[in-house]
Formats: sequence, structure tokens, C-alpha cells
Amino acid sequence: MDRKVQTINEMLDLTHTIAAPLFEGKTYAWEVLSEIKDYILKIGPTLPKDEFDNPKEGVWVAKDANVFESAYIGAPCIIDHNATVRHCAFIRESAIVGKGATVGNSVELKNVILFDDVETPHYNYVGDSVLGWHAHMGAGSITSNVKADRKNVVVHGDEDIETGRRKFGAILGDYAEIGCNAVLNPGTVVGSHSNVYPVTAVRGVIPNNCIVKDSNTIVEKK
Repeated sequence: MDRKVQTINEMLDLTHTIAAPLFEGKTYAWEVLSEIKDYILKIGPTLPKDEFDNPKEGVWVAKDANVFESAYIGAPCIIDHNATVRHCAFIRESAIVGKGATVGNSVELKNVILFDDVETPHYNYVGDSVLGWHAHMGAGSITSNVKADRKNVVVHGDEDIETGRRKFGAILGDYAEIGCNAVLNPGTVVGSHSNVYPVTAVRGVIPNNCIVKDSNTIVEKK
């Protein structure tokens, strides 16, 4: 099976994120991770004041978003139209929550881009990651963003690619489905329309339109 690392255009529809300009001129999605904070601080003040509230410095929340009072929203952050941020969600910093996206109970976000309609609904940790349009993380699934040896993350595919990043969780393509309690190890790239079975530890590149049944079994969808 071909496990070539997917480029941005091969796995992400950039028409479904407010962060589309951030991806311009880049090859792989993880290249944006070091620029998320500055991008939010740049475009936040330009957002229409009749559509977005600015409840505190560095935070912009669409007026039609549903943010529970118990959620913590750290700066900088943008929460786009019709997004939902539920009870005790913890958005630490540098997060873009796309249109119609869900950040659920006790979910923690840090340095992430959630495209439109992403679902992180129950007890997820998503750090230093990009989740494509309609990507879904089942309850308890997480992105692990730091290697045990603290060395820089390498993306393992047909060709190993050095990212130069010590912190890098995962890239999920559009409509990727991550099963409950799955762990995406540092540098995991899950292709668009691919599924990861529950309670699976995933590492490296998963092509588009595949199913990960366990850490050693990947099959193409028919």
C-alpha cells in the first residue's frame, strides 16, 4: 500500500476554514502550526464587529456561537459562526474553532485549527494539530503531541519527513473518523475519508479512504 505523505490539497478542502490563507505556499499541513497564534492576532481585529464579540483581549467569538459559561477560552482564539463550546471545555491558547464545529465536555485544545463542522465532542485532547472539514474524534480519543524522548517529530511514511517540530500531534483529512479511545501518536497523518478503529494506537501515514483496524492492519475502502 502506498503510504506517501499527503499534501495539503490532497487531504484538506481549504474553502471550509477561516484559516485558508495560512496554508498558502505550504506543502504539508503541519507547516502552519508555528504560525497559528500570529495569524489569529492578525485577523481577529479585522472580523466584522456586527458578527463577532471580543469578550477579552485576543478572543473573538461569533455572536451566533453557543459557548457555555463554564468553558475556558484562552487567548488568542477565534470561535466561528454556529460553533458550540460545551461545559468545562478548556481552550488553552492559539485555537481556531471552525463554523459549526463542536468542542465538547472537558475537551482540551492547544495550538490547533479545527475546520468547519469538526466534532471533538467528548473528553478529547487535541494539541498542535489540524483537523479537516467534518473530521470526527470519538469519545476519549487524543492526539499525543510530544515524543517520549522529547526529540523532534518525524512523519513516517514511504519517505520519512523531518518536521523540525518538538510538538506535533496529528493531521486529520476531511471526513476522517477516529474511534473512541484511539491514540494518535506524534506525527500521525490520517487521510481524508479514512477511519481508525476504537482503542487503536496509530503512528505514521494513513492514506486517504482507508480503515485502520489495528496498529498492524490497514485496508483500503471498497
